[in-house]
Amino acid sequence: MVGAVYGVAAVLVVEVVRPRGGTTVLLDWDDVGRLATARLREERVAPERLARAAEAYDGFAAEVREPLLEAVGGLPPGVRLPGFQALDRAGWLALNVGILRRVMAPLASATSVPDSRLAVAGRAGVNRYVAMMLTFMARRVLGQYDPQLLGREHVQPALYLVEPNVAAWGRLAGLPGDDLRRWLILHEMTHAWQFAAHPWLRDYLDSQVDELTAAAVAATPSRAGLQRLMAVTAGGPSRWQLVRGMQAMMSLIEGHGNLVMNLVGRELLPSFARLDAAYRRRSGERGPLERLVWRATGLEMKLEQYRAGERFARAVHERYGMEALNRAWEGPDAVPRPEELGAPERWYRRVVEGRRS
Repeated sequence: MVGAVYGVAAVLVVEVVRPRGGTTVLLDWDDVGRLATARLREERVAPERLARAAEAYDGFAAEVREPLLEAVGGLPPGVRLPGFQALDRAGWLALNVGILRRVMAPLASATSVPDSRLAVAGRAGVNRYVAMMLTFMARRVLGQYDPQLLGREHVQPALYLVEPNVAAWGRLAGLPGDDLRRWLILHEMTHAWQFAAHPWLRDYLDSQVDELTAAAVAATPSRAGLQRLMAVTAGGPSRWQLVRGMQAMMSLIEGHGNLVMNLVGRELLPSFARLDAAYRRRSGERGPLERLVWRATGLEMKLEQYRAGERFARAVHERYGMEALNRAWEGPDAVPRPEELGAPERWYRRVVEGRRS
């Protein structure tokens, strides 16, 4: 997973600058972290247990690395994929509160307001909302790759599995634990390959997030509510194209990750059919409350974007092969446009054949 947390950040940009009774509400990230951790209501996993899990992850990663690189086309000379870390749910929360704090830092000074009861009440409401979203995700996310978007200092990207979630799903679905972890590792390592083999990708996404944030900062409190909200979320046709382009990029990243996970997993893992069937059941079987949360938080829309990305990647691969699909990683102009996700032949004509769409 790469896109979900950064997608949450885009939702929060709107939420933070939304007018509330003449004031603008800032998130208190320390409070968000406390609230979310309290909602988990569970003990931390012992550090030595997480260390053993991480050691096992790296062993599994070593087993699948060469088949993965053979499938996707290798790495440039001198480039290596990062190692894995094991997280418990509270550790995942801390990691992603830090990511959101970093991504949204440019909004802090632009949206600060004098203290007032109204501002405090509004801030508390947004804090609770964000904490609820993160707690919900902390109980479901299985793995994550953090490409360090908007990291102002050079920090090594990192790969993670959330061990309690992986173990709980494996038990519930009756899955072989080692193969399950190898399968999830394939997905996250594919994300690491996407960014390691194509350095432009991180810079491109940084610029897109910066531009969206700049639009939010430019939305001044004097504007009427709807007009101001449109300036942030759309900003006219060009801003809406930016948002749609970011969605298409994240769809490609996640869809390609699922495609490679399944292509390589099918060849390597004896229990692949069971894993794939369990994953599809997990995606489709939700209770009424869970469905409500997915819709209310915008995560359902994110999931559908990723499904569209997987359909695009699978269609291109089946019809034209991996070499053609890898053309999507050549640069920003090669990324499928939003309208091309559902019409991969249009993307192929434009990018591979060089014909005007």
